[in-house]
Amino acid sequence: MKSQMVNYFLNRLFLVSLIIFTLFICLSASGQTTREQLNQDRQKLESEIEYTTRLLDETKKSKETSLHDLQLLNSRIRKRESLIHTIGREIDEVNGKIREDQRQIDRKAMELKELKEEYARMIYTAYKIMKGQNQLVFIFSAKDFNQAYQRLKYYQQYSAYRRKQADRIREAQIDLSKQMNAFEMTRAEKMKLAESETQEKSKLDREKQQKDRTIQDLSKKEKQLLNTLRTKQRALMSLQQEIERILAEEARARATGKPMDAGAKAAEMRLSSNFAANRGRLPWPTDQGVVTSTFGEHPHPVLKYVKVNNNGIDIMTSANAQVKAVFNGVVSKVLSIPNLNKVVMLRHGDFLTVYSNLDEVFVTGGQTVVTGQVIGKAHYDREEGKSEINFQVWQAKTIMDPQVWLSNR
Repeated sequence: MKSQMVNYFLNRLFLVSLIIFTLFICLSASGQTTREQLNQDRQKLESEIEYTTRLLDETKKSKETSLHDLQLLNSRIRKRESLIHTIGREIDEVNGKIREDQRQIDRKAMELKELKEEYARMIYTAYKIMKGQNQLVFIFSAKDFNQAYQRLKYYQQYSAYRRKQADRIREAQIDLSKQMNAFEMTRAEKMKLAESETQEKSKLDREKQQKDRTIQDLSKKEKQLLNTLRTKQRALMSLQQEIERILAEEARARATGKPMDAGAKAAEMRLSSNFAANRGRLPWPTDQGVVTSTFGEHPHPVLKYVKVNNNGIDIMTSANAQVKAVFNGVVSKVLSIPNLNKVVMLRHGDFLTVYSNLDEVFVTGGQTVVTGQVIGKAHYDREEGKSEINFQVWQAKTIMDPQVWLSNR
């Protein structure tokens, strides 16, 4: 019974130790993964800020301050704030690493101290036993052969242990040196991050001042801004009416035409299902870009009490950028809308994606396209120095928020 109890407690102790060890390994790996992910996030934000700045430089070639300047500034400020937050989280992670490194250094220093003290005690004890004699004198001063043999064995064991202890001290010193170097590298990393955070905060202050000046300049052009907004809203309304007309035509054609065969109907259902399954994972219609107007109704960035309504999202991109299909489908229609230039509508079963404000179109009605295929080129406004497209997603007659469907860049 007693033996069973001992085995039970030993097994429990082993299990608890295993769990603690596993948690330690998982937490260490998690911490490393978090720092790597934060580093990737920081680099991504820095790249996006750099791209937004390039777009701003393009729009600045125009003689007058435009609404797009403000939209790009707002985007850059948001990304800069995210960058500062990310750097702050990195600093917190590094501080945690510094504290852990310091604890390990303290433990290793204590271990090294104990090893040295034990080594000193061992030498002192051996000195007292041998009464200060050297090896040969100590052995040959024995009373008889048996004692001489015992002294020889003692000295051999003592020498082996002494070498082993010296090796342990050297290893501990090497480990301590490595940990000290790692500690200094981590401290240097923290200082670099802190300096970067200070610089980004200074840039953010300057950008907010620039934003205030831009709003003041634009506030003097309220009439011009209102006219521009009305023109754009009329164009988007014309596009909506045209899409609804085409959807109604397609519905009538299905109702009055020859019934779709089972194979075609199954293929269309699969396409709809595959599109729906890729919600949040669709590629963007442009390789790079900044969302300058989001989906739905929201306040105008300058005009007070004025609302802006967008059935999709506006994406400002590089001059003459390629526009690509976000999913496999069929070209439903190629249109021309005043102030929105050329428009491509792609059908994906029950879903529809719409790409507006194109200068050139490289597909025709009825053509099958695949994900990532170039379908056109974004319109370039030379007067304002910008390329911007409007992108929409429809499911049957329902207008949807495109950003919900697109992947995180």
